[in-house]
Amino acid sequence: MKTNVLVTGGAGYLGSVMCDRLLNAGFQVTALDNLMYGQNSLFHLCANPAFNFILGDVRDEELMKDVIKNADVIIPLAAVVGASACKRDPWMATSVNLDAVQLIEQFRSPQQLIIFPTTNSGYGTQSGETYCTEETPLEPISLYGQTKVQAEQLILDLPNTITLRLATVFGLSPRMRLDLLVNHFTYAAFTDGYLVIFEKDFKRNYIHIRDVADCIIHCIDNSDNMMGRPYNAGLDAANLSKEELALKIKEYIPNFYIHYAELGSDPDKRNYIVSNQRLREAGFEARRSLDEGIQELLKGYLMLGRGKFKNI
Repeated sequence: MKTNVLVTGGAGYLGSVMCDRLLNAGFQVTALDNLMYGQNSLFHLCANPAFNFILGDVRDEELMKDVIKNADVIIPLAAVVGASACKRDPWMATSVNLDAVQLIEQFRSPQQLIIFPTTNSGYGTQSGETYCTEETPLEPISLYGQTKVQAEQLILDLPNTITLRLATVFGLSPRMRLDLLVNHFTYAAFTDGYLVIFEKDFKRNYIHIRDVADCIIHCIDNSDNMMGRPYNAGLDAANLSKEELALKIKEYIPNFYIHYAELGSDPDKRNYIVSNQRLREAGFEARRSLDEGIQELLKGYLMLGRGKFKNI
């Protein structure tokens, strides 16, 4: 009998890729999503008899009680993602990012495996010079970081759980996001030809969306040896400053004009580099490079055609 995997937020940026990857790996997949962005990112999976979709909200107690009982593995992806999105609607951010995770805790059994992809933004404003490991104190500076750190601690206090502190994700998805740093910088270079960067020396780590999906499969397959711990999940070769990222993109778009602003600031002040050694020792290493991701994005952006509100 196939392992049944429940993916909340399954029609989102990561979920759309994750569901596809799980089906290809032979799992039975149930995606739950409220489709708040009107996306149809899972249409291509509906012909697969191993795929099921539930239209619903992760904060619906009766629904979650019914859905969770059928899962062998739970991957909670439903979230209000990013500092700006959480600041825009703090109540919704807290209820989805934290309260809904508490519902999972309430209704799941200890035999059900939880793999919780969270964020490494909990490391906050470090020096950008010393590598953050899983033992580095968490100092989230945004509501987004705070809710995800609290949810992660809640998960790790339970049996049969694994958490992944994801680096900033990049790459194409059926439910595309242009607010993620690599995706955004590449889009600006492709469409506008210029970009204004605040705090150019602030550093982050990055990971391709398909490496995240592969990592989650690895966690399912190796859960006995990995459970009970958090793991940084990023690309070791991609601990870059904003300036270094922009210059990498400029290699593919030579006319890309980059302006480093001396005045003003970025509301997201994260600044850190991350060690992914623990995950590597657990048998997984991200392999898709920033160069591959940028080239992939440029192909995808060619398909966008004219903008809805522009005549160019």
